[in-house]
Amino acid sequence: MFKRYAIYYTPEPGTPLADFGARWLGWDSAGGVACAHPDIGDLDVAAVTETPRKYGFHGTIKPPFRLSEGQTADALKAALAVLCSDATAVSLDGLALARLGRFLALVPSGDASSLGVLAARAVQELDVFRAPPTDTELAKRRGANLSAAQDAYLVRWGYPYVLDQFRFHLTLSGKLDKPTITRVETALAPALAEFELSPYRIDGLTLLGEDENGLFHQIRRYALTG
Repeated sequence: MFKRYAIYYTPEPGTPLADFGARWLGWDSAGGVACAHPDIGDLDVAAVTETPRKYGFHGTIKPPFRLSEGQTADALKAALAVLCSDATAVSLDGLALARLGRFLALVPSGDASSLGVLAARAVQELDVFRAPPTDTELAKRRGANLSAAQDAYLVRWGYPYVLDQFRFHLTLSGKLDKPTITRVETALAPALAEFELSPYRIDGLTLLGEDENGLFHQIRRYALTG
């Protein structure tokens, strides 16, 4: 039994990008195992990736939530399967390495509105499974200086960065100071250049569960077949 669930985009297990992401972060959510970090220059990859490690390599679609009273994991699986059977795969111009504030991520190139529509469907159609956030959780989120719209989304949907505030990204680091983020960016760019990221296809959604140690495990990946 997992304490929280999440719906993410994760690259198909066994593909080069999925394998790199697992090794880079040090956690393979598909296999449920820790991974040795790659040797990239003199970077302390473990320190750079400490914050996002537990989630595995992913792009958030519906952020972690506790199951609401009366709901079950099996019912959540069934509902996600129905959604993915009706939703179509999303084609992006590509993914590119970018700075998002103080952290690094892969972000979509070009128009990503169709991905926003998919994420909005997951947030809204599966919301019946989400227990409301606690006062502590609300206070923690509000510490990020939310806008009025983001605060309203936090109250309604349990997370501030949804719907028109959604920005898809595959996280590659925690918050870094300026010298470190420059070094990591310089080291990552040639490593990522080895992968076919343009164009890029979002072809499935993954249900994950958080274990008692805070690590996320892939439960099932559902193809988008609508």
